[in-house]
Amino acid sequence: MTIDPQPADRARLVLDWDGTCTVVDTLWLLLEEFGDYDVFRRAGEQLRAGEISYRQLMELEFSTVKGAELAAVNAWLADHAEIRPGFHELVERHDPLVLSSGFEELIRPLLARERVEVELIANRVDPRPDGWRVIWNREQPCEICGDWCKRAGLPPGPFVYVGDGYSDRCPSLAADRIFARAGLAEYLEAEGAPYEPFEDLQDVLRALES
Repeated sequence: MTIDPQPADRARLVLDWDGTCTVVDTLWLLLEEFGDYDVFRRAGEQLRAGEISYRQLMELEFSTVKGAELAAVNAWLADHAEIRPGFHELVERHDPLVLSSGFEELIRPLLARERVEVELIANRVDPRPDGWRVIWNREQPCEICGDWCKRAGLPPGPFVYVGDGYSDRCPSLAADRIFARAGLAEYLEAEGAPYEPFEDLQDVLRALES
């Protein structure tokens, strides 16, 4: 279900990173190149079936990234990660918060590549040779969804949320206005929750300034 845009002049803009600011989820790219693809595929199916939590999915998937040095992974991502059109303009004009369930160690090098400075809240990673370990930025599960989601990183006051995937479900539902695509749009549609569709971030920019 889509809605007519409402004024959000005083609302903070919050952007998911992977699949929202990037064209393809960089965690997916990383896992396909450096992890175990079968575990990656199976974990996604288990999450959608409600058999594992999002925390379990992340920890399981990244435990399969073995012997991959962080510098080498970032060099590979620098050659393969693509930023979604409109990102630079949106940052310049609306000073967003980027709220990610991914890792600072992977996001900041791409921001530097793009010569963009933005407030970032994300998890961290310990790239151990025997399998990467997720360092969560919260100590307790979310009081709303019961998982290690991103809601605790949301800003105070009204905000606009832009996202695309599973990790955006809980935080987006707290927003005053939601822009959604892909899996998040499908979820909100099924829940009967109002949202505005987007394909690139220029769509979001036009809607915010219309």
